[in-house]
Amino acid sequence: MPVVLITGANRGLGLEFARQYLGDGWQVFASCRDPASARELQRLANASSGKLTVVSMDVTDAESVHKAATQLDGVAIDLLINSAGIIGVSRQRAGNVDYASWAHVLDVNTMGPLRVLEAFIDHIARSKRKLVVTITSGMGSIGDNTSGGSIAYRTSKAAVNMVMRSAAIDLAPRRISCVVVNPGWVKTDMGGPSAVLTPQESVTALRRLIETLGLNNSGKFYHYDGSEYPW
Repeated sequence: MPVVLITGANRGLGLEFARQYLGDGWQVFASCRDPASARELQRLANASSGKLTVVSMDVTDAESVHKAATQLDGVAIDLLINSAGIIGVSRQRAGNVDYASWAHVLDVNTMGPLRVLEAFIDHIARSKRKLVVTITSGMGSIGDNTSGGSIAYRTSKAAVNMVMRSAAIDLAPRRISCVVVNPGWVKTDMGGPSAVLTPQESVTALRRLIETLGLNNSGKFYHYDGSEYPW
């Protein structure tokens, strides 16, 4: 059966990815910082007959990431979904920036996905799909920024877009594909109640897109509906 590793799987999009891939018969490794507090994820794991394993991993902690990679030693990972992310302190505009919060957002949203990718390169390379999907945001698009603000979050997502664009080139010889996707405005803790998509709607569309991705898509930025998004 195909294997997926999902970061930030305790809530929001990550949890919905875990639920849907499990429902389709995949072997799911669902990671989060504090598995003990991830009650819904644990419930899914307990009812999964061993098909969902909860993995402790903090994407900002290199030791934690490498420990998780060692725990999964020998596992071929068809699909890595970098879903862990934070928005940071709200209402950050030029003239009102919390630099400590900004640094933490960059650590989670930009460096975190690369830490995970680097630690799991061999796991991914031994699989059939060899696919890395990183959840970015339309707010990380320079071409689409007409409202300003959200400096920490916007820069973290613009930066992770470049990280994965470079990784796509660097890992092409190993036939590993790296793609960034915008999930849309989703009703999660981050997106808020006014968002237009439910996690189920967003993830269903993203999974439809993911099924089509391969080496010819590597290094590209897609909207959840399958169209390319402006950098």
